[in-house]
Amino acid sequence: MKILYLDCFSGISGDMTLGALVDAGADRHYIEEELRKIQIEPFTLEWRRVNKRGISALKLDVVLDPHTPPAHHRHYSEIVEMIHRAGFNERVIKLSLAIFEKIGVAEAKIHNIPIERVHFHEVGAIDSIVDVIGVALAIDSLEIEKILSSAVPLGSGTVHCDHGIYPVPAPATLEMMKGLPIAPTSYSLEMTTPTGAGIVSGLVDEFAKGLPPMIVESIGYGAGTRDLPNQPNVLRVVVGQADPYLNKWQVHHEEFSHEHVHGHHQPEHHHHEHSHEHGHDHHHHGHSHENDHEHHHHGHSHEHGHEHGHEKHSHDDHSHDEENPHVHHKHDNDGPDDTCIRQ
Repeated sequence: MKILYLDCFSGISGDMTLGALVDAGADRHYIEEELRKIQIEPFTLEWRRVNKRGISALKLDVVLDPHTPPAHHRHYSEIVEMIHRAGFNERVIKLSLAIFEKIGVAEAKIHNIPIERVHFHEVGAIDSIVDVIGVALAIDSLEIEKILSSAVPLGSGTVHCDHGIYPVPAPATLEMMKGLPIAPTSYSLEMTTPTGAGIVSGLVDEFAKGLPPMIVESIGYGAGTRDLPNQPNVLRVVVGQADPYLNKWQVHHEEFSHEHVHGHHQPEHHHHEHSHEHGHDHHHHGHSHENDHEHHHHGHSHEHGHEHGHEKHSHDDHSHDEENPHVHHKHDNDGPDDTCIRQ
């Protein structure tokens, strides 16, 4: 099974996710060609290799045509219709709508309006649309079957948006992360944007405290705009196969068993020698019997321990599943703009 792990140690945003997935091997040409199907104002994707505190990462920017100003508002219902009529394959449509639905439902609740009236503002609308659909296309390109994530740091402080000064995490971001594991951070800034929260809440199947059992095939780093003082501002993604040996690896102890059986011949040999001296033989016979019993018991314990260890391994796997329940689920992670719908 092809799996994707989102290592969100510096938070997550839409552009960071798309950059990381392309860095991990998603087909950039396929993504760009498919994105051209969207009936939206002209835009181009600019990819740059940057260095974030020693880590080489891919930075994505959505560049708009300066001669074609974006629409002032674009409602959630319009975006849904836009995705449906673009002609994407079924999986890309499903993934894209899953992310936008989480964002739309959260915004509708925060503002106490019907979801159809939720709107995306100007640049934030185009950035978010491109990032969300781009992430869906990248996951489709990589043929990902299951998505896992670390706990997600949200940030703190305040952010400027179209409605004024808002607390971080933004209300919609926090709403989407209800029931999901979040992580603390010492930074007074926005680490996870609404688009990033939509990706996590809409697409992630399981959460893990670290890398899951897997055969790693590729690793990608997607850069944010800011430079954090003590850590790289990047999202790391890890792509690979779920460990095929999980619950199947067994250790065989044929040599141990052979040695134990061979050891039993010693007492029998002594018993045979002492058949001429009954008293001494009786003493040795008792020793032989006791030693034989110990060998037998040791063999039994060894075998039982092996079986118990195997059972425990399976139990741990089950516990892991219970601890990580199945959950379905722009402004950049990197700075405020005039919209509350951020990448």
